[in-house]
Amino acid sequence: MSRDLPPVGPSGAIARVFQNNHLTPLLAILAIILGVLAVVVTPKEEEPQMYVTMADIMVAFPGASTREVESAIATPAEQVMSEIQGVEHVYSVSRQGQAVITVQFEVGIPRQEALVRLYNQVYSNQDWLPPNLGATQPVIKPKGIDDVPVMTLTLYDPVNGHTGEELTRLAHMLEVALKRVPGTRDVYTTGGIPDRVDIRFDPALLAGFNLTIDDIRNALAAANTSSQEARITQDNLSIPVQAGTLLETVEDVRRLVVGMHNGAAVYLEDVADVSRGGTVADQSVMTGFGPAHEDGKAGQPGQVYPAVTLAIAKKPGENAINITTAIEERLAQLRNRALPESVEVLVTRDYGVTASQKARKLITDLISATLCVVLLVLAAMGWRQALIVGIAVLITLLLTLVFSWAWGFTLNRVSLFALIFSIGILVDDGIVITENINRRIQNSRRAVKDIIPVAVDEVGTPTIMASLTIMAALIPMAFVSGLMGPYMSPIPINASAGMVLSQIVAFVVAPWLAFRLLKHKKGEQAAEAEEASSSADGVSPLSLRIFRTVLGPFLGDHPWRRRLLALGVVGLTLAATSLPVFQAVILKMLPFDNKSELQVVVDMPERTPMEQTQRVLMEMGSYLETVDEVANWQTYAGTASPINFNGLVRQYYLRGEPYHGDIQVNLIHEENRNRQSHDIAQSLRDPLTEIGERYGASVKIVEVPPGPPVLSPVVAEIYAVDEDRRAALARQVAEGMTRVDGLVDIDTTLESPTRQWEVVVDRDRAARLGVSQAQVVAALQTALGGTNVSFLHDDHAKYPVPIRVILGEGDKAQPSVLLSLKVRSRSGALVPLASIADVREADWMGAIYHKDLLPVTYVTADMAGEIDSPLYGMFAMVERLNQQAGAPEQYFIDQPPLPEKGTLKWDGEWQITYETFRDMGAAYSVGVFMIFVLLVAQFRYYILPLVIMAPIPLTLIGIMPGHALLGREFTATSMIGMIALAGIIVRNSILLVVFIRQLIEEGVELDEAVVLAGAVRIKPIALTAISAMVGAYFILNDPIFNGLAISLVFGLAMSTLLTVLVVPLLYYTLARCKWV
Repeated sequence: MSRDLPPVGPSGAIARVFQNNHLTPLLAILAIILGVLAVVVTPKEEEPQMYVTMADIMVAFPGASTREVESAIATPAEQVMSEIQGVEHVYSVSRQGQAVITVQFEVGIPRQEALVRLYNQVYSNQDWLPPNLGATQPVIKPKGIDDVPVMTLTLYDPVNGHTGEELTRLAHMLEVALKRVPGTRDVYTTGGIPDRVDIRFDPALLAGFNLTIDDIRNALAAANTSSQEARITQDNLSIPVQAGTLLETVEDVRRLVVGMHNGAAVYLEDVADVSRGGTVADQSVMTGFGPAHEDGKAGQPGQVYPAVTLAIAKKPGENAINITTAIEERLAQLRNRALPESVEVLVTRDYGVTASQKARKLITDLISATLCVVLLVLAAMGWRQALIVGIAVLITLLLTLVFSWAWGFTLNRVSLFALIFSIGILVDDGIVITENINRRIQNSRRAVKDIIPVAVDEVGTPTIMASLTIMAALIPMAFVSGLMGPYMSPIPINASAGMVLSQIVAFVVAPWLAFRLLKHKKGEQAAEAEEASSSADGVSPLSLRIFRTVLGPFLGDHPWRRRLLALGVVGLTLAATSLPVFQAVILKMLPFDNKSELQVVVDMPERTPMEQTQRVLMEMGSYLETVDEVANWQTYAGTASPINFNGLVRQYYLRGEPYHGDIQVNLIHEENRNRQSHDIAQSLRDPLTEIGERYGASVKIVEVPPGPPVLSPVVAEIYAVDEDRRAALARQVAEGMTRVDGLVDIDTTLESPTRQWEVVVDRDRAARLGVSQAQVVAALQTALGGTNVSFLHDDHAKYPVPIRVILGEGDKAQPSVLLSLKVRSRSGALVPLASIADVREADWMGAIYHKDLLPVTYVTADMAGEIDSPLYGMFAMVERLNQQAGAPEQYFIDQPPLPEKGTLKWDGEWQITYETFRDMGAAYSVGVFMIFVLLVAQFRYYILPLVIMAPIPLTLIGIMPGHALLGREFTATSMIGMIALAGIIVRNSILLVVFIRQLIEEGVELDEAVVLAGAVRIKPIALTAISAMVGAYFILNDPIFNGLAISLVFGLAMSTLLTVLVVPLLYYTLARCKWV
């Protein structure tokens, strides 16, 4: 090149400084070391942490009816709580004698800040509960993502040497041993038999000794009293003195004097049976095994053992794998010391292992994708350029991981997919710059150190612009609101950081490597290069011939050909867009992941005792023993299983009634089974529902949701002031849902009619006999086991051991025995309850639910079958209701303002889908506008940017048919791919248009410039597209993110082909009209 080299801009100047600088390799090595350290120290998780702060405020109001609890406690509390800034929803459940008010804060509000506001609001408004009303002080129980256990251990004894009590005691001992593992947060036991002292008295025997329950209670309280230490001085010594000893053993309780009869002491053992242990359990945990149960652990299908479950949560920011590994090591150390040989410990949840396996697989995919891209460059550009690109990409990825750690992201599925999917884009800067340096070196005899800055500067501005366009497309996505925001934010943030770092590496490291690796041609070729005259020299003859053949027919005076081509492209775009309308592509929030656990939630009729709930769960368990993929299962009756994130949002931890049950089903690892967990869940639904229906139970198969959890996939909130109207509408909607194809697990929050016993005191008669109603209430509450009379002071018990004075289980169920209890009148005579009280049957009123100060009844359902998206089931139901006379008015986005007559608000997955796609649509629009602004800033034209952006809608020609071809749903991740594509495609267009203009400035004819630009730029454009597709290929296997992969692979394939055709022709047409 005989002409003088042009002056260089900032990118060329950076290349000139670093191309032969001794610091460059040191900086590269430092970047690699930091990146490796970042991989080691960043906490690993399966999914990103979604911080939702919730808090339950519990207020007991003994004796109050459900309606009084609603009006005196729940409604005022909701009103006060809704004043707090940053509260998204306030829910309440009012039951007889108690209210639970739940405050849910907006996503992203820091937990500490939220709780300070909450406590301040509760305690500064305590005057709304008058002290003598009878309601207790509010108890606040905050809940958040960190309360979800990362590990659960189920203890059982196959040798049957250990009873329920011993297992419980062992679990309590292990709580302390495991809490000492650094990083653990809450460690608690689920199930087991409570450790307490039961004093089972005989009412007749008690009366025979002229004693009442009050006498026993007073005797226990009096005997269980001791003083604080006092000190006396004697003979110049200070001696501690303590008055009274506490009840420490069951024998102490038995030998307690409770009264005098005929001058002799009456001991407690004379009138009652005193025992510690053998308590009637009010909850049950059992474990059973499936065909896939691991060898080496005791237990096989058909065997069922009583169990207890230990749940361990972790502190925020801790690495789950380190904690769960340390716990397993601690258990191994405790074996044969505190943990008996016969007791088996079954790991029934280990989020540390699943997170580690996921992270390892994704890092492997990342390495594989990088290698494939480097091999691609090797095939296309030779080993020297492949080496430059490979090193540049490696450094960029490692620096991005450092950034990700510094920003506070964990290594999870989303943050790593952000890197895998952006590999194709990150590699682009390296490819374009290296390819241009090489082409310039081959076409010039000047010194390499003079050529490199010019070559870098030539493509520097377009690559910076191209990176900025992709960032402009992605960054608005970081502002998606709601629960989906934190789930997706690593994608735009990590990918954008990657772009910036890739640009820096391409300007700093690539020139240094090129200076050492790229050489001039030898002999004749170099002589040819000397005659170089335009930027397009060195173009491949084959690509030139292809472009002449493809573009030739549309150039010159053939406007009709150009118009027909335009019509064809527009027609294809419209056809692709219409695929979702004809259900050729299904729209869904996120598909189900392939997890190794699922849950069966069982709600029995409200009158069911715990033993019956357990029986139904065991029958379901025996069916699970026949399912090949099931490793083991645990049933929980009368208590909740340890929650996952889904259970946190659905408040499963509050499920503790005798009629509540659930089964935790653990599947064999996904590598060892053919079916996805979602298919297994679908296959379990019918048989388990059939078992449940025989006992009147409502059965729901609950899978771990892939994204943000909701109350249920389909939720209809029924609002009406009148309770009966609300119940009628709820039943009508639930009944309608049974007729919609695909809607399953239909349930309502209406409770089945149940009768209760009311002991009514004749106040007049009681007053005449000198007895108060308070005595009757206290006697019955004690005898039925509702109060702890005192406590046993055992030195070795971790939890307090209550003492209860109760009737035998059989006696409790007989009204005649209850009424035979005696209380002492003011005169000292014993008065049987039968003479002042009567047992009547009355209706038991179920719970009243509120949401944001409105009474509501929920109707919930799930979707299964051919179309797996809840939206379709919901809109089928919407259509049904629209055709019904007297159907409620329907709302979709906000709560109804005045729901007197009865209205319906759709919620569940629909709400999150609507919010996510609304925000992503807005992000897409903002992104496209930002790209337009950037292009106007670069080219100082309004029309030229429109030419460059023309291929954006063409991405649909690949995306929608791609989803239809593979039979996949169009999900939020597909939308992410579509947004990223806008940036990638514009990048290719910029390279083409800039080059056409450069050639025209160098004096090349328009017709020739259009063909040459395509022929010269096709190599970097195709390489970028194929690189991005190779990166995306590794995501295709992931159940959740394959939508993103499909969008990138098919969208890039089609739009790249159309870009190299449409953009040059569009530019050509407008240039002929003198518009550009």
